[in-house]
Amino acid sequence: MAVLSPSQPAPARSGRPPRPPRRVGFSQRLGRWDVKLSPYLYISPFFVLFALTGLFPLVYTAFVSVHQWNLLGGQGDFVGLQNYVDVLNQPVFWKSLANTLSIFVLSSVPQVILAITIAALLDQNLRAATFWRMGVLVPYVVAPVAVSMIFGRMFADQYGFVNALLGIVGIDAVGWHSERFASHLAIATIVNYRWTGYNALIFLAAMQAVPRELYEAAVIDGAGRVRQFFSVTVPQIRASIIFVVITSTIGGLQIFDEVRMYDAAGLGGPSKNWMTTVLYLYDVAWGNQKNFGRAAAVAWILFVLIIGIGMVNFLISRRISTSGPRAPKVSRSHTRVLLERARAAGSSTTTPGEDR
Repeated sequence: MAVLSPSQPAPARSGRPPRPPRRVGFSQRLGRWDVKLSPYLYISPFFVLFALTGLFPLVYTAFVSVHQWNLLGGQGDFVGLQNYVDVLNQPVFWKSLANTLSIFVLSSVPQVILAITIAALLDQNLRAATFWRMGVLVPYVVAPVAVSMIFGRMFADQYGFVNALLGIVGIDAVGWHSERFASHLAIATIVNYRWTGYNALIFLAAMQAVPRELYEAAVIDGAGRVRQFFSVTVPQIRASIIFVVITSTIGGLQIFDEVRMYDAAGLGGPSKNWMTTVLYLYDVAWGNQKNFGRAAAVAWILFVLIIGIGMVNFLISRRISTSGPRAPKVSRSHTRVLLERARAAGSSTTTPGEDR
């Protein structure tokens, strides 16, 4: 049954005439708009810049990847996924992808371990602590091109400094530019040299934010330095660990400067032994092929790969950082019974005077 509302408001019970509705002034409306819209206006510059410098290039790259696009001729016909098929059918792409993953593993894993170890050492009571903490950041300040050129000469096959040191201890010279794994190890050394100190400072900042009362309680419980590190420090800085792992993944899969300046040609060696995916993208776009459509397809394949590996690293690092003894789970029915008992106990302890 429908209920009809009265067309006129009911008269006041006191007999007085109803007060007319109060009009809201423009200043009050402006104040309400300010409260509602100000937070969005404050954060809008980030999203505007992200849309211009991040989202638009990503979408435009996807548009280029489905067209026949040449460096000299410009936009061509719509080809769909043909550029992706052509890229996946090239053996050089798969070799560059394997090189990228190899260098990524050799650089990112030792980098995170060394960075967190150095941060733990710098977190101790050291003399001239500021000097040591700033010293680990010096490799990051140096230009990557200069670092790559210096290390490229140090890892030279015939007259390199590293092979000279190996000859002193009786080890044969290593072909740092002719052997595939050796070149990956040399390039990973360059990456670790540049980024370990930077990540160490991030871990150090997180370690200094850990409450010292936790360490004092651990000492009282008889925990040593190693036990304190794995039971107190690592769980407390898990957010920083996840951040460093994700950024290292992105940077490791996008490595370009180190491989580009590792030799004079800058194309991954005569056999493409250290050509990474980004260097392959550069060669496809501005090398002999000059095909922007295929280069855009390579960029999107690399983007999807970074997202996938980044998610895997995120899940693994979060599981490792939160590993440890957990409290036993309590079922909902048991929790409901405990709440009913607590309410019953509270009601039985109330006095008659309190009920009033």
